[in-house]
Amino acid sequence: MSVDDYNPDNPFALSSEDTARLEAIEQALLDPSPRRIGRLDQWGLADTYEVYAEIAEFRNLSIAMADGTMIDASLSVPRNLAPGQTCPAILMPAPLNDLGHRGYLGMIPHWALGGYAVLAFSQRGLARSEGEIHVAGPQDVADAAEIVDALVRIEGVDPERIGCFGASYGAGTSLLAAANDPRIKAVAGTSTWGDLFSSLYENGTRHLAAFEALVKLFKEERCSAEFKSVIQKIRGNIIDDEVRKFAGDRSPRNHLPAYNDSQVPILMTTAWHETIFSVPAVVDLFNGLTGPKSLLVQIGDHGNAELPGLLGLLSKPTAMAYRWMDHHLGGTAGDGAQPQFGVRSEYMHNLLSDLQHPDWESYALPGKRFHLAEAAAGEGDGQLTEDKPQSGWTRSLKATGKDTEAVVAPKLIQTGLAERAGLPHVYKTADIDRGLAAIWTTAPLEQPMRVQGEFELRVTVTPRATEATIVAYLMDCDPATGKAAIITHAPYTVTGQEPGRAATVTFPLQPAHYVLRKGRRLQLIVDTHDQFFADANRAPSTVDISSPLGSESYLDIPLHPLS
Repeated sequence: MSVDDYNPDNPFALSSEDTARLEAIEQALLDPSPRRIGRLDQWGLADTYEVYAEIAEFRNLSIAMADGTMIDASLSVPRNLAPGQTCPAILMPAPLNDLGHRGYLGMIPHWALGGYAVLAFSQRGLARSEGEIHVAGPQDVADAAEIVDALVRIEGVDPERIGCFGASYGAGTSLLAAANDPRIKAVAGTSTWGDLFSSLYENGTRHLAAFEALVKLFKEERCSAEFKSVIQKIRGNIIDDEVRKFAGDRSPRNHLPAYNDSQVPILMTTAWHETIFSVPAVVDLFNGLTGPKSLLVQIGDHGNAELPGLLGLLSKPTAMAYRWMDHHLGGTAGDGAQPQFGVRSEYMHNLLSDLQHPDWESYALPGKRFHLAEAAAGEGDGQLTEDKPQSGWTRSLKATGKDTEAVVAPKLIQTGLAERAGLPHVYKTADIDRGLAAIWTTAPLEQPMRVQGEFELRVTVTPRATEATIVAYLMDCDPATGKAAIITHAPYTVTGQEPGRAATVTFPLQPAHYVLRKGRRLQLIVDTHDQFFADANRAPSTVDISSPLGSESYLDIPLHPLS
């Protein structure tokens, strides 16, 4: 998908070129005639599918669930297994798109060349599968177990060597299926989630833009009654026990005991500027696992990095998945290299960067405390200083319900895709209305630096209503131009507050890995509205940000010399 293919109605949509390629691949798999395979020449894929036709066979099928619901699926099995010979198998629940499991067609030859059988399927209610959407709920987990039943009945499939691979919706389904079914011996999930509740509701703030984009993609009319009820409650800001249970049932982090009892190997990937699922929740899940595990964090947004791999090209997430399954299931789909355990990461904005650490504890650098202080003489913006806590100042922000120049991402998914292409969004922070946002800035950096790890912000918020939302952003600012790039962010909503009463809040920002040039400044921006989040502010009103004695405001940044 290119940045130019942006579809405002569906930020997850594949380009017309990618869709045409997948359609041609499916036709060649179903009918490996010279005419069908020859059509793949325009993408340089004809040789690959000629080889595939010699070693494996492919067909579409429907699998009946216990309640009669028909699940749309496809099956690839090796040809000419010797008597008694068995092969490993990969189960692939679909990502969330209109193609369903056909979104994985480009991966089929890689698995087949590695000796795997592959059963890909669209979860009930998705794409061409019957039934209602349950969002990786207990019904989908039960369906996955029935589909594993069908997989192990296929002649030649080794029931002791079954892995599960999925992207996005398929990643969450894969993880939840593995928690329930001990026959799944390894999992790889790209752009996965760890906790659905924190992805929907971070620091008391609804992720409304991402939520509505997902609901639109699910197609609300196909959703179960339970999900429809939750949709309406989230829209109405009714975050009750039903919503919490719905999200909890669908959160892999809640199944840590099952993963740790089985010691199932788990590979997960996410992105630094992920706008769909919570990155801290994925990190928490990773940290809680005691079995073999690997975490890859890359530049960009949800689904950006693995997309070429899903289409049959090269990508770091799918290459890691092939190695992961080879190591744990005994196939040969990868390049023969050993899988990476621990944490593997890229840093902004270098796609060629590749850092490895044995665990998150050794990866995340300690924080350095910067105090939020008043402006220096002759300056308008506040200071981020390292010397001592600063109290006694107040900044008043107008809550108007309108965005400033500071936003998490102008476009879901696509802003991150441009970032992966080396075109991070440029923020003109010099143009931000200081009546709508408060800004604190460091002195120019005396040497190249990096931020690597986790952040924590403490501020005191005084709303003029019972609720108030603030959104914090940390930027890399060029003092010569006033232009900046985003490093990290987080929202926070104060609720049930007596108007005019101060509340001191402490909350994490998204983890990040970013390299800063000498002379740049770090810039903290706090405003009251972002199109990405639901806004609890009453407009027009005022929100004060302050630093009272004993509860001075600060920002902990994992800032260290680049060397």
